[in-house]
Amino acid sequence: MRTVEVFFVIIILLGAFAITTQFAVLPSPSQAFGTNLRELSQSTLETLDAQGTLSQTVFKDYNDDAWGDLQKALSASLPPNIVYNLNVYNLSTNLDGVATYHLEHSIFDANLGADSDASSLLVTSPDVTFTQDPQKVGESTDNPITLYILNCSDANGWWITGYTGQSLAADVYNLLSPYFTNTMLVNSTYELGLLLNGTLLPDGVESVNNAVVVNTFGEAVPIPDDYCEDGLNETEGFDPTHDIENGGTYAKYFHTLGSLTREHNWTWVSIVGYPFYYVTNTNNPHISSSQNGYGIYGMDDVRQVGINAFLQGLDDAHYSYDETGTATEVGVVNLTPYVRDDRCNYYGIYPAPYQTSSRAITEDILDDYDLIANQELFVRPNDNPVTLYIDESDYIPVTTYRHTERGALTAIGLTRIPDIRVTALALLVYYNPTIYKTVFGASGTSVLVTLQLGQQGGT
Repeated sequence: MRTVEVFFVIIILLGAFAITTQFAVLPSPSQAFGTNLRELSQSTLETLDAQGTLSQTVFKDYNDDAWGDLQKALSASLPPNIVYNLNVYNLSTNLDGVATYHLEHSIFDANLGADSDASSLLVTSPDVTFTQDPQKVGESTDNPITLYILNCSDANGWWITGYTGQSLAADVYNLLSPYFTNTMLVNSTYELGLLLNGTLLPDGVESVNNAVVVNTFGEAVPIPDDYCEDGLNETEGFDPTHDIENGGTYAKYFHTLGSLTREHNWTWVSIVGYPFYYVTNTNNPHISSSQNGYGIYGMDDVRQVGINAFLQGLDDAHYSYDETGTATEVGVVNLTPYVRDDRCNYYGIYPAPYQTSSRAITEDILDDYDLIANQELFVRPNDNPVTLYIDESDYIPVTTYRHTERGALTAIGLTRIPDIRVTALALLVYYNPTIYKTVFGASGTSVLVTLQLGQQGGT
């Protein structure tokens, strides 16, 4: 009985195998071999173009020796059982803008057979030169603006984790100096004092008016000796009547900075965090021994009073000691679509599209100090669980606040580590300089190259 059962099982298995074999679709020999001819073709073209071999050859006359070198490079780049056909097409465009392709040259080493695949690459001549010439800020109004970057060697930064004020100054210089007629690094608190009294001028510049001043030291601001306790301008920098338990406060210095920003029509730039939170001078005896509670010496905290004092000066109001909180944490924020899709592409500056805003500034300052918010770079959060007792939509992560009369403050209220590209983008969005783009030798500078590959053996 079991013999019969085994016999039937064998018949069923053989029948299933015969039916499966009848309907199975086997791959072609080239596919079974495992070579993806299209990917191989594309990678070969891109490699030869990156090496310069392709672009240096396809624009030359067909009798040039470079074509023989290209053929050798092709043979060396492909497996020995792969044959090729490389075609070069010239591009032309009619009055209606329709592009047509005309076969100009071909090189090949064998008949490709029936089974082949191809890819293409648009190649630009190495003789083409593309240039970008940015308009200088203020050039359109015949009023060139000087960019001052604080690079003080006798100052420490805070909220700039991983950087120093000096390294960030170099980054700001590289990103922004092409947009300004004059750029000057302020290399010490002494030079900053010269700027504040109006005498630090680049060659050929007559006044410090209408300048941009970028503070690269984060929440700390360098302070010259003259504005410190016992300095020549002590009454413009030091307030001994408030915060007495800590020996007085330098909030009055920030009021002076706000007044000077108004007087000279400056744009003062705070690159990260809570603006005007500390003063710093590592050599001044009244400040050098002070530290911010985290072991960073040469710093004296002013806290939230600092930005209030600055805005009072910017608004031409008398100095008063105001401890009202102005900034708060609102969590992760995203670039606005306009800035992300338009301005980033226009200026070629691409900060991370989402950032954490730990020091967003309340929009109440607009009415309190006669300010106008320029284009906001980040979308305000509407419902964020980070804070429970405030409306996050009332706080602005990044913008430039322009006073209705004179002066402006660019406040980047993001968290450390600073993304200096946001600072550059904020200033460019505010001043909106034009980029003049030029192409030299643009006629007949592109060709379409196709590479068709076939496989010998088994096809």
